Amino acid sequence: MDATNRKLLGLGLLIPFWLFAGVSLTSFGYPGYSHFEQALSQLGAVGAPTHNYSAWVNNFPLGVLFGLFALGLARRYAGSRLALVSAALIVLHGLASFATGVFSCDAGCVPAQPSTAQQIHNLAGMVMFLSLTMASGLWFFLSKRLLSSIGFKWFSALCVILALATVAMMAKAFSNGHGFGLYQRLNYGVSVAWVAALAWTALRSEPATASVSHRPQRCP
Repeated sequence: MDATNRKLLGLGLLIPFWLFAGVSLTSFGYPGYSHFEQALSQLGAVGAPTHNYSAWVNNFPLGVLFGLFALGLARRYAGSRLALVSAALIVLHGLASFATGVFSCDAGCVPAQPSTAQQIHNLAGMVMFLSLTMASGLWFFLSKRLLSSIGFKWFSALCVILALATVAMMAKAFSNGHGFGLYQRLNYGVSVAWVAALAWTALRSEPATASVSHRPQRCP
């Protein structure tokens, strides 16, 4: 693996730490903000004290990190169509992260009549969830062949299950008005942990696993 690929894949290890540090630091500028009750998007909501800089600390840098990591993944496993699809899904996630920053949610993020920006924000948030969950599912099938790792195969399956379970908990928390922020953090935490684990496993895998499988050539 060349140095460029190692650097690009290594950015995947940075993603969970950037997310944790960025959200934590931004929340200090929002008096009374509750990580247990309030959505991540409320840090950048219209009228929030952190509205002007939240996206620059969180959404935009994370979007860049996801995109660069996906590029490294595509370069490393260029011989696998499914791996390239997974890289495209991660790029899509990064673009959706940008969109959630550009199109801030309305004040409180749950208006009775959502603005166009709120609707785009909600759609981008759904894309973020679906893209990483689908990418995780693809590596259930790719792990053994490309990473020579049965462990990561089952870890990917577990992450898909946890992502689906926590999004169901988010929906329940949203309806009863208690604990939404906690379940949203658990949901996204599972996804970024999976990205970091993929980066780590890819960096440790043998170079031969990245190559295209060679078909035996016929003798002339």
